[in-house]
Amino acid sequence: MSQHQLVSPEPQLSQQQRRYDAKAIARYYRYRPWAVIWRAFSIIWFFSRFVLSLKFDEWFDQAERNKFKRASQLREMLTRLGPTFIKVGQALSTRPDLIRKDFLDELIKLQDQLPPYDNAIAFSIIEADLGCSLQEAYSKISPNPVAAASLGQVYRAFLHTGEEVAVKVQRPNLLPVITLDLYLMRWAAGWLSPWLPLNLGHDLSLIVDEFGIKLFEEIDYINEGHNAEKFANNFRNDPTVKVPSIYWRYSSVRVLTLEWINGFKLNDTKSIREAGLEIDKIIETGVTAGLRQLLEHGFFHADPHPGNLFALADGRMAYIDFGMMDQLEQYTKETIAGSVVHLINKDYQALASNFVKLGFLTPNTDIRPIIPALETVLGEAIGESVSNFNFKTITDKFSELMYDYPFRVPAKFALIIRSLVTQEGLALSLNPQFKIVEVSYPYVARRLLTGESPEMRRHLIEVLFKDGKFQWERLENMIAIARSDKKFDLLPTAQLGLQYLLSDEGKFLRHQLLLALIEDDRLHTEEVQRLWNLVKDDLKPGRLFNVALSTLSELSTEGVAAILPLATALKIK
Repeated sequence: MSQHQLVSPEPQLSQQQRRYDAKAIARYYRYRPWAVIWRAFSIIWFFSRFVLSLKFDEWFDQAERNKFKRASQLREMLTRLGPTFIKVGQALSTRPDLIRKDFLDELIKLQDQLPPYDNAIAFSIIEADLGCSLQEAYSKISPNPVAAASLGQVYRAFLHTGEEVAVKVQRPNLLPVITLDLYLMRWAAGWLSPWLPLNLGHDLSLIVDEFGIKLFEEIDYINEGHNAEKFANNFRNDPTVKVPSIYWRYSSVRVLTLEWINGFKLNDTKSIREAGLEIDKIIETGVTAGLRQLLEHGFFHADPHPGNLFALADGRMAYIDFGMMDQLEQYTKETIAGSVVHLINKDYQALASNFVKLGFLTPNTDIRPIIPALETVLGEAIGESVSNFNFKTITDKFSELMYDYPFRVPAKFALIIRSLVTQEGLALSLNPQFKIVEVSYPYVARRLLTGESPEMRRHLIEVLFKDGKFQWERLENMIAIARSDKKFDLLPTAQLGLQYLLSDEGKFLRHQLLLALIEDDRLHTEEVQRLWNLVKDDLKPGRLFNVALSTLSELSTEGVAAILPLATALKIK
């Protein structure tokens, strides 16, 4: 037996209890009141002392002199309180809009500069879980961790086959600490909910449960390894994203061996610039990858802080730490995409309807008085220019509505919001002038215009029609913005759109579009012929003409007369 195996790493709660169960946790601590009282007292004591220190500085006019000292105290306090509170600090470290710079600089250290635990315990966990000695598993391993995070610490090692790897080892006794904190957080959520405005606290307990579920998933490294492989498969054809490989032979529930990533943390702007990399290009890569996760794959990284994202020397973005992930259904992805466009187009009635669909408003909510409120608050947030749009401004302004209208944050959206604001906060820390719409709106417009799925095409129709009238300006605006993205090619999109227009599914849009062409006097034979020359090779001979004739039969005499130039142009072909 190795000397490291003499150290017992087993927690007090069963290691088989790997799924979050709020009722089971409540039953467990119902018979352990002293543990609950002592932990609650410790939390209250730490926070009370910190708040009083801030107040004393304010009263005696010493706030400026002691600001760095208080920032350091905050980091140390969260560290001493343990992994649950460290997670909270990590989330805040990506919000320069909420946290002042001196506090922010200290909270960033929570991402991977935490105090490590005893190496003997870590090596004992490796040997116990892998069933072999350290020397049998790795040809070389660093004597001390190269990084220590909230739930584990990382060693740099080499396999006997020569691969350079990172060995992630979980902190001991995580379950008792996490479950007790979650129990207290859930109790506090139930107590605070009635005091919060309207429905702001309606789902507070569910949000804690969602956090608990993800936290339990995060301490299962087998689950994290599977997440990494699923994420890598989603981006297999994307040359801008890198995901480390997993070495399953040397991995377990508490030990994860994965490919070593040589790169620069995203908050290390000096090294990134010295490597000749463009900051704005890195931001664009990260935001586009984040949008693809949410709106394309539906499987997204819910903890994208700088400690988990690296810029590689070849310009790629590398993701690590796949413990906190979530999955969105197709309908939710497409509704979110539609909501972004409704917001940009200032269609607040459609936006309010989407809030109902997504669960931010209950189905029986009367949205009529909410529409002007959305227009007032969000209209001010966006301003006159689309370029003013960003999630930071929107979330700040949207919080104002929580006090006056029955909005609530569904539990499943807590991680989405966190992911969005974290990514934007990271982008803002790299470039304070960054506007997320410069990347996100061209992507969303391109997604809607290409219409890969029936639901996405339906959302496009919803965007293009208002009160039964075709909105030419919206289409022109979407195409113009989409074309601002150099990756967007209008020709394949036009071909796709015309094929859809001629299908049975596109009958309604075809009819409305022809009516709109007539009514708005936008029909010009030369333009139709030019479009036909672009797409005719992709269509069966005679198909377009036959469809046009069937559509003409539905129009009035005046409509037929107005559409004759189109029929003539198509008949020639």
